[in-house]
Amino acid sequence: MRFQLLGPLALADGPDTVVLQPSKPANLLAALLLNANSTVSAGYLQRAVWGEEQPATAKAALQTCVLRLRRLFAKHGVTGTAIEAVPGGYRIVAGPPTLDLLAYRDQVRRATAMDRDPEAELYTLRDALSLWQGALLANVRSAVLHRDEVPRLAEERLRVVERVCDLLLGLGRCGEALVDLWTATRVYPGHERFHEQLIEALYRSGRQSQALAEYRRVKDFLREELGVDPSPSLRRLELSILRGEELGPVGQAALAASAPGQAAPVVAASGEVVGSGSASGAVVSRVVRGETVPQPDAETPGSEPAPAPGPDPVPAPDPATIPTPVTAPALTSAPAPVAAPAPAPVTVPPGAATGAPSAAGACAPSADAGVGPVPGVPHFTGRAAEAEAMAARLTAPPPTGPADHRALAVVVSGAPGIGKSALAQHVARQVGDAFPAGRLLVRMTRADGEPRTADEVAAALADALGATGEGRALLILDDVVDADQVRPLLTPGGPPGTGPGLAVVVTSRMGLGGLIATHGGWVQRLTAFTEAESYGLLLAALGAERVEAEPEAAHRLTAVCGHFPAALRILTARLLTRPGLRLADAVDWLGDDPLARLTLTDSPGHSVTGLFDRALDRLDPRLSQAFTHLAQGPPELLADGGPEHEGPVPEAVREQLADAGLLEDGPPGPYRIHGLLRAHVRRTARIRDRRTEKV
Repeated sequence: MRFQLLGPLALADGPDTVVLQPSKPANLLAALLLNANSTVSAGYLQRAVWGEEQPATAKAALQTCVLRLRRLFAKHGVTGTAIEAVPGGYRIVAGPPTLDLLAYRDQVRRATAMDRDPEAELYTLRDALSLWQGALLANVRSAVLHRDEVPRLAEERLRVVERVCDLLLGLGRCGEALVDLWTATRVYPGHERFHEQLIEALYRSGRQSQALAEYRRVKDFLREELGVDPSPSLRRLELSILRGEELGPVGQAALAASAPGQAAPVVAASGEVVGSGSASGAVVSRVVRGETVPQPDAETPGSEPAPAPGPDPVPAPDPATIPTPVTAPALTSAPAPVAAPAPAPVTVPPGAATGAPSAAGACAPSADAGVGPVPGVPHFTGRAAEAEAMAARLTAPPPTGPADHRALAVVVSGAPGIGKSALAQHVARQVGDAFPAGRLLVRMTRADGEPRTADEVAAALADALGATGEGRALLILDDVVDADQVRPLLTPGGPPGTGPGLAVVVTSRMGLGGLIATHGGWVQRLTAFTEAESYGLLLAALGAERVEAEPEAAHRLTAVCGHFPAALRILTARLLTRPGLRLADAVDWLGDDPLARLTLTDSPGHSVTGLFDRALDRLDPRLSQAFTHLAQGPPELLADGGPEHEGPVPEAVREQLADAGLLEDGPPGPYRIHGLLRAHVRRTARIRDRRTEKV
């Protein structure tokens, strides 16, 4: 059993999660967990539960709340975690395995020790960020906690997001950084460091005009809303862009400023700050032990006083609205948030020559290593039965006898964008204890869509598996093109370091029946979400407050998306960047042209149309032509008999298209085409016809 604080307060047991209803005991539990392993005074707990104006019976009622929590623990089988009565107050004992906040801080602390390996640090920080699961304490109705604790936790997360973006810039992966920075700058318009990173990423990507436009936008905001000018580092960056100067090694100044050991605060598992940060992020330690609460350092220049008590505090911006980066192999597990990096100064040498940025200062495509830890999947919802079945299959004892080299366990197949990789990564994270030698995500196609060879993958796996521990290991071979690509990896002469206990999950758009025939294994074929699963995804991504305020509109949005996971993910990302847009208005906005609007404007590669185009490009031209014919024609074309005037499309063709994930099981008839995919093919044909028609 695990407590979840980084989102709605909840109890989680494997895939099952119980979100607690708003109540006085929920307020008490949140206050104790926020200060786990520390004594919290009865006076502070009473304020957290009832506010500054408490009833005369608050002391006795607090004991009743503790009793109700203990009963709740017993009901849900919570073991190893108890609420202890200690002199002056109460204490709850927890550790990283049982409390996500401590796991998050533990992961961040481990990342700070990886300053010599930026890739490893990046993966570990992304792993930590994946633990954030939505609006912080959305179901806890405590003004005191939202005033005193939520802003502090939000700041911890923002520092890590800053560090992740600095690492991406330092590794030359500006495109990935841009995805997160566009949203971060819109959610936190007064956070200058995010703007500085965004402008730098744009400039290093060769988008000088956009970088200058972004500088003007933030400059106008700061002057009009706050009455201040941009920081000196932002002004120096603008000057360098105007002069076309090279910025030097990518992100080095920022990486050095935010690297561990550079006066970054170190937070213990209990929440105590045991080291101070730099002037831009210094915090004094006033841990909630007894009557004290965390406060900014009053003597630190630029610090802000603690907010005054009030009955209706304005909640801090939801840190979960900054999407957790998941492009890297989705990672996931006392304690230390990374200090907020000081802005990287851009030096302008006197008399520097003007011109375009040189290659040394531009972001080149990063090397595609292809093998890495399994990342977490933010806001994973649905697929409960599939996840449970996969977990049982993977954790079963490995086969024995002459076929013990055949490591294949599960093939996850389905249409492009149906959520194959997300399910595989989510389950791999769940069954981590069964694979002490580690879990690796192996990308079987490069960023340009070209498949990797078996020899190439085997060489990469030999290095990766050599660094793992003893015992069973789990591999996810992601986006396999065909059976021949993976067969050499599943034989006795497969990758070095793969013992008989190896388990393999293969994700592919293809059915891979031939691989199952030769190597055995179990197939999990995914289809679109149910209506309940789609609604659950909106709840997890957008927060219950926004979705439950307009439940009918939320259901209509999921219907417009066809309950297609990739479309829903893109939709929620767009809605998070437009927090003022009502869901009812979004229905009309999306319904006017869903295919055009199911795309991320700052990252055109993340779009439903792009996803379908890449899938169709993989087809044999004759199959692609046949599918276009089917999608443009009436549904009867998919039936065994076909229309009277035309007859059926050959069954072999339909079977190949179904195997490629482009046809779904009926009804009506044996097959059908998803509505979004059919609309895409027809829209593409109309555009092509308009381009070729004579005027």
